[in-house]
Amino acid sequence: MVDLLPRRVAEPRPEIRRRRRPAAWRSLRHSAGLLVAGAVALLAVGWALLPSVFAAGDPRVGVPVQRFRPPSAEHWFGTDNLGRDLYTRMVHGAGLSLTATLAAVGIALVAGSLLGLLAGALGGPVDAVVMRVVDVLLAIPSLLMALALVTALGFGTGNVAVAVGVSLVANFARVMRSEVLRVRQAPYVEAAHASGVRGWAVLIRHVLPNAYQPVLALAAVEFGMAVLSVSALSFLGYGAKPPTPEWGSLISEGRNYMATAWWMTAVPGLVIVAVVLAAQRLGRAVGRSERS
Repeated sequence: MVDLLPRRVAEPRPEIRRRRRPAAWRSLRHSAGLLVAGAVALLAVGWALLPSVFAAGDPRVGVPVQRFRPPSAEHWFGTDNLGRDLYTRMVHGAGLSLTATLAAVGIALVAGSLLGLLAGALGGPVDAVVMRVVDVLLAIPSLLMALALVTALGFGTGNVAVAVGVSLVANFARVMRSEVLRVRQAPYVEAAHASGVRGWAVLIRHVLPNAYQPVLALAAVEFGMAVLSVSALSFLGYGAKPPTPEWGSLISEGRNYMATAWWMTAVPGLVIVAVVLAAQRLGRAVGRSERS
């Protein structure tokens, strides 16, 4: 017997409707986050390159009668225990902090890429020795290694950059080695070997240009961690000598006044967190673009 009654169409469940949310909304949300991260990064770079444009005052000179002023329209970030404008000190401190971070990432990028390239290209005993050293370095927390190195090297922003850079070398070496091993098996590399091109020429012309992109994405991600490491060492007193401002040293100066002047530690800490999150967001975006 044929059922002639109309059948009711089942309505989609709420969770199914949620899955059908337009892709445009998701892309807009990701684009908004990326725009905010880019704006924060551009502002930090502007502080580092043109500090006098953003804050024309002298970061080392204070007005004693304006000690411990909270954030206001006159002093955006408040003042410290010597009456110095905290916003001016943050702007002028961006140059040293971000320069040291950039130098540290550059050291790690160059040294780690060379080690990973040699390990992946030569293989055999060289690969075994390099990777065992990399395993040992990865077993040590990067901040602890940087602290040990800067203790041996001495005080100063340059030594802080070197110590942080050496502590990040292992990550770049491992990524570069894996990419070199992957690219070496590509058909165009085998064709270059078959046509009689020398090994080092193949390595420079074909392997390296196709293996460095994930390493650059890693550099963008590690930039945020390097900011934290440089600020931590500056907080411990290994950076520039007072009264030269650095982001980590500004937090260190305010830790004794947290009960009465919370902004001396909270505001620099929030700025560092914002820059780190922006660098991480931009690094993930670069990584996704490289994979696509």
